[in-house]
Amino acid sequence: MIGDQPVKPELVHEIITHTHGLFGACDAGDTTGFNGLQETITMAPAATRPYGSWFDGAVDILIEDLEADGLAASDVIEKVVIEHDELTLFIRREHLLPVVRHLRDDQDLRFELCLGVSGVHYPQDAGRELHACFHLMSLTHGGRQIRIEVTCPDTDPHVPSIVSVYPGDDWHERETWDLMGIVFDGHPGLTRTAMPDDWVGHPQRKDYPLGGIPVEYKGATTPPADTRRSYR
Repeated sequence: MIGDQPVKPELVHEIITHTHGLFGACDAGDTTGFNGLQETITMAPAATRPYGSWFDGAVDILIEDLEADGLAASDVIEKVVIEHDELTLFIRREHLLPVVRHLRDDQDLRFELCLGVSGVHYPQDAGRELHACFHLMSLTHGGRQIRIEVTCPDTDPHVPSIVSVYPGDDWHERETWDLMGIVFDGHPGLTRTAMPDDWVGHPQRKDYPLGGIPVEYKGATTPPADTRRSYR
C-alpha cells in the first residue's frame, strides 16, 4: 500500500538481492567504515500503457519496423521500462542488430548517435547475470535518449557487436569485454583496453577476487588486500 492506495503492479520491483557493507562484508574485517550499509538491489518491472511523453510513439514505430521484417514484437522485446523519466527496452540478444538498425535508420526514430555500452553484473540474477546497456541519442529529434539492454548468462557471455551499425562503439565494447567479460560477437578487434593482454579474468565482475600483488618495501612485504581483510 502507498498510503490508503494499493500499489500498482508496475511499481513493484523485482528483488535481486540484499547487500551488506560496501563490498558485501559482514564481519569485523571490513575497515571501509561502511559496515552498517544495507541495500536492496532491484530490477524495474515492465511499464504499462500509456508510457507518456514520446515513448509510446517510439515503441510503436519500432514494433511496426520489426513486423515489416516478419518479427513478432513479443519475440524481440522482453519488456519496456520507464524509470526516472527514461525509456529502456529490454531486447533479446539474438535480435539486437535489427533493433539498433531500425532505431538508427527510421526517419521517425533517428537515434543516430551511440553514447557507448556499459556492463552490469548481477550474480544472483540466474541465467541473466550479465547485462549490456547501450545508450542511444537522437540529434534529429532534439536529444531524445533511449537505453537498449540485453542480458546473457555468465556461462554463455555472448552479445552481438553493434560496431557495424555504430562504429563509435568499438572502444566501449572492448572496455566492457575487458572489465566485465561480455564477448561482443563480430567485433573487429576485441582486445583489452585497461588490463594487460595476458591478464586473467575481468576485474569489475562482482565475483572477481579483491586480491593484489604483494608489495615489497625496505625488506618488508605487504600481502594482497584479500589476505589482510574481508571484503567478500
